[in-house]
Amino acid sequence: MKKVLVVDDEKLIVKGIKFSLEQDDMQVDTAYDGEEALNKAKENKYDIILLDIMLPVYTGLEVCQMIREFSDVPIIMLTAKGEDMDKILGLEYGADDYITKPFNILEVKARIKAILRRNSKNDPSQKSQDNVIETKGLRIECDSRRVYIDGKEVNLTAKEFDLVLLLVSNPNKVYSRDELLKKVWGASYPGDARTVDVHVRRLREKIETTPAEPKYIHTKWGVGYFFQG
Repeated sequence: MKKVLVVDDEKLIVKGIKFSLEQDDMQVDTAYDGEEALNKAKENKYDIILLDIMLPVYTGLEVCQMIREFSDVPIIMLTAKGEDMDKILGLEYGADDYITKPFNILEVKARIKAILRRNSKNDPSQKSQDNVIETKGLRIECDSRRVYIDGKEVNLTAKEFDLVLLLVSNPNKVYSRDELLKKVWGASYPGDARTVDVHVRRLREKIETTPAEPKYIHTKWGVGYFFQG
């Protein structure tokens, strides 16, 4: 049974999402402000978190950023605002996806299932072999989905891990932003190429000594990104 945390200060929205997800045999916890959400995220292990941006105490963006300090649990941001900047900010703070209100509950469930399905598919712990990639001081332990730079672990989100694993597994192959969007986020993902740019920038900040002069993730101007093997 998948465990989900739903965070929104509008109780009717929370009640509706909770009821719908429970119909799909998911276990649902709820929180109505940022502090309660953060505490529950620390005390429990969730498969995914639905997190509203406009919350009392701590905003959803602040909660997302604080959760990323100790967990790579997939986070879907819920926002009543449709401006691109809110979506980009959510990704900057470590969110994996976003949904703009008002939304159809079927869309919410479809996004949740897509993320859970991809995480399960990409989880090499389901495989019998010990899958480890090591190159140029970078170590990727596929079975535990952990990444190390010169022996020091770096905390990546689920999408950041999927992105670096794809690029490192295919050294010197240049992927366009649209290709990366389809392979990492899925063909049905409604976001655009800026999603990829944001995640590449965040990834570089975590694994590169000098992000402006990358050692691992390089840009092929006018084309896309590649890992230099």
